[in-house]
Amino acid sequence: MKHNQVSKYAFSSKYLDELSKKTAIHKAGHAAAIYFNNTNKKLPPVFFQIVIRPLNTGASAAEKTSYGLAHIEGGKLINTLPFSVETATREFTVSQKQAYLTAFEADMVNVLAGPLAEAYYISLRDDETFNPRIISINALKSYGGEADIKLVDDYLACYSLDNEVQNQKRQELFIAAFNFIHNQQYWQKILHLSQFILTQSQAIIDYESIVSALSTPKSEVNIHFPLC
Repeated sequence: MKHNQVSKYAFSSKYLDELSKKTAIHKAGHAAAIYFNNTNKKLPPVFFQIVIRPLNTGASAAEKTSYGLAHIEGGKLINTLPFSVETATREFTVSQKQAYLTAFEADMVNVLAGPLAEAYYISLRDDETFNPRIISINALKSYGGEADIKLVDDYLACYSLDNEVQNQKRQELFIAAFNFIHNQQYWQKILHLSQFILTQSQAIIDYESIVSALSTPKSEVNIHFPLC
């Protein structure tokens, strides 16, 4: 699978448009996973918003690498990571501990969905095969996922001190995120939200607007969002 590379054409209009598109899909992947995965797992709603930093047309070359820079504020069920899950749930009942673990793992899946969405988009654009045997969790660093992988590793360090247990859980969550992105119903929702993000002029897209875009019935989705 081809990875993102900065070439001598890095700051051309075409490159910047593509970078903006990938960023929108990346953030839409996070947002869709937060909304649908948490709902499917009957987890409490968690509010978030997408903050967009637009391109300054007079920006320097270095600043232009941040074109379309966007990030999600909020969206996590576990707002403060504990020293360890075991310590944090010591006084919990069995059902409370299970609910905490479900939320803990959901956060990680939702984080991984972002770079996986970007990787899936690129595989479709380049007419390449997309499956978990070809793209690994570490490869997601090449799809804007370096900070995402770091966050997942921080979660896993709290989950267990055993490296083997961490690796097993990491792969399990990676597959869960992969299956979410590869589900065509959710992928269409991600594309729709991506298009919505790219058409917005405001710096902040609020929770209600995101949910409205994600909840658009399939029959109403009209995507003018070429994959090449």
